[in-house]
Amino acid sequence: MRRIWAWLRDRIEVEILAAMGFIAGTVWVFAVLADGVTEGTASAFDRAVLLALRNPADPADPLGPPWLELMMRDLTALGGVAVLGLITISVSGLLWLQGRRRAVALLLAAIGGGQLFSSIAKWIIDRPRPDIVPHETLVTSASFPSGHSMMATITYLTLAAMVARLQTRRSLRLYLVGMAILASFLVGASRVYLGVHWPSDVLAGWAAGAGWALGCLLLADWLFPDSKPEQARGALRSGRGRETGPSHRIRDGRRNGR
Repeated sequence: MRRIWAWLRDRIEVEILAAMGFIAGTVWVFAVLADGVTEGTASAFDRAVLLALRNPADPADPLGPPWLELMMRDLTALGGVAVLGLITISVSGLLWLQGRRRAVALLLAAIGGGQLFSSIAKWIIDRPRPDIVPHETLVTSASFPSGHSMMATITYLTLAAMVARLQTRRSLRLYLVGMAILASFLVGASRVYLGVHWPSDVLAGWAAGAGWALGCLLLADWLFPDSKPEQARGALRSGRGRETGPSHRIRDGRRNGR
């Protein structure tokens, strides 16, 4: 076993193995949840969580003060087509103007492919929306998986990873990824709170979104090995190390006695 591990370690980076294991885990979680939905074994859990977030005397009334419901409505918009579409177009335009065509392709492929997968999964499973509580916002598609949760996870994690790989400080990279995870969590939680998704829909959306985003990043590193995080941060450090501005030329002139 040690020889096998040593052989793999010499040929495949440990980080890649960990990422592949994480992706396999998200696939397993999604498959288990999908099976639970189709077999009906997830119903008891879903109903219990959904009703726990409602006033026992009036299921139409979400728990908490009125401002909490308003905040949840705002948070759920962070996973909507309008907000995510605007973010995607804005960032893609910026990357294109900077000449980073590969980054644009990665972003569009990750988000476009994720949206296609979500639509196909909804069409195949065709799970009805929750009917035990009133919906606090408009819904038009099937319930499983949660499109808002999945697309928010894909978009925010992909963007965070693209920016994080340019950072030299580990704390900054962790902060960016952490904020992306927080945004995705809040979007998913708002969908359950507003009664438009079963909890298992959101869990499946998170799992599929995280696995899809990480898979796209691994694929990009494989297709474009010269754009891996180490090379990107190394280029950034070397660029900072070579000063070419007026102050640098003045210092050089002083050293040379000019």
